[in-house]
Amino acid sequence: MRRPVRIALLLACLASLALAASARAATLVPVGSFDAPTFVTSDPSDPDRLLVVEREGRVVLAVGTTRTLLADLEAWVQCCEGERGLLSIAPAADFATSGRFYAAYTGNVAAGGAIGDIHVDAFTVVQGGGPVPLREPLLTIPHSTRASHNGGQLQLGRDGYLYLSTGDGGGVGDPDENAQDPASMLGKIVRIDPPAGGASAQVWASGLRNPWRFSFDRLTGTMAIADVGQDLREEIDIGAQGANYGWNCREGFIPYPGAPVSCDGLVGFTEPVFDYPHESPDGGVDRCSITGGYVVRDLGLEDLYGRYLYADFCAGELRSLVLPGSPGGLATGDRSEGLFVSKPVSFGEDSCGRIYVVAQGGAVYRLQGDLGGGCFLAPPARPPAVVVTPVPRPRPLVILQARKRGRHTVKLIVRLLPCADRGGELVYLNRNGRLFRQKRLDRRCVARFRIRVRGRTRFRAFFEDQRSQVRTIAFAKPRP
Repeated sequence: MRRPVRIALLLACLASLALAASARAATLVPVGSFDAPTFVTSDPSDPDRLLVVEREGRVVLAVGTTRTLLADLEAWVQCCEGERGLLSIAPAADFATSGRFYAAYTGNVAAGGAIGDIHVDAFTVVQGGGPVPLREPLLTIPHSTRASHNGGQLQLGRDGYLYLSTGDGGGVGDPDENAQDPASMLGKIVRIDPPAGGASAQVWASGLRNPWRFSFDRLTGTMAIADVGQDLREEIDIGAQGANYGWNCREGFIPYPGAPVSCDGLVGFTEPVFDYPHESPDGGVDRCSITGGYVVRDLGLEDLYGRYLYADFCAGELRSLVLPGSPGGLATGDRSEGLFVSKPVSFGEDSCGRIYVVAQGGAVYRLQGDLGGGCFLAPPARPPAVVVTPVPRPRPLVILQARKRGRHTVKLIVRLLPCADRGGELVYLNRNGRLFRQKRLDRRCVARFRIRVRGRTRFRAFFEDQRSQVRTIAFAKPRP
């Protein structure tokens, strides 16, 4: 064999060994098996006290191989139709002494509201008082129509606020157009002031389909949102106050093919930093639903440090990439980590920054690197500057009122507030998602429509830069 050939073969062998070593740099270490787990976190003061969330309404304390039912919320949790159940929890900073944590779940009648509504409550585990904690309701968001697209991530930000992700309410293409409705808390990132309770809840970002998981980078404070797509694309967004990520007008970087007429001409959406198609690039298992993870800050995972880890529920492959620091940039370096988990439901992070993966079948794993599984605390960092996405033009309030007039006639009144000399502008009226009529505002920015209605009919008024909430009109069927 010639010398150059032998050298080439040697280099190829060394390269393959290096790739194999890189693939082995992170391994999945079993933590244990649980009953339909949906999320995992830890006591903020003790990373070895893991808190595993079980879908039916239980929070299990796992210390080594010991399992203890810490909190039982089954009396309030509606499970398990569609995607309903106990979705995630966020322990308070003083959890070790107060026993206080926050929970996001779909509720039953005992929780208040309708079956399936999204609830955010504070719970306090009373030492010696049994597993049923004290409950303090904070926020209820109507979500009873469909059992899907609940969102469900709950995280405490470094600013002390509680952040919640909500889905658009379910259905193909957001039929109720909640994600783009500023009056709805569905399809949003919602910010809550825990001491003040639900009265202080506000929409922080909008235009999301089903942001099942988001996370904060423990070093920089940057929010990464993994938004589950419809039929074509899965996307990752960088969180920014005031951002509108475009659903149901856009899906990933492309226009959504089933977008309603009300999306025509709307601009100013915040683009994702990464998206991927459902079709497998190598002819393998097709992708279907992104499972968002964390920016790795475990110093034991050297090759993953600083990279955002994510997976797809159908493909099961763990992948990572490098996120930009703010919206407007693009993620880089997307790659496979050579690790697979069957149907990854969620990722988790303990108070040391160690990363966990939750499988639908019940298994929970911890990612461990060559340096072992010790506790690697990230250095302290200043709270990030608030990033505000500029809004192209002011977005006034559009009010749509409906008054029944006669047996099958309804009078719709559209008002634009503040008027600001916008009298004479065209207002468009959608009927069941399709353009129906148009009319010019009078000098007081009011337009009136008189319409005959049979059966259940949805109306929405919209302008170029704003839309009203949906109004549903239904007349009783005449008796035979």
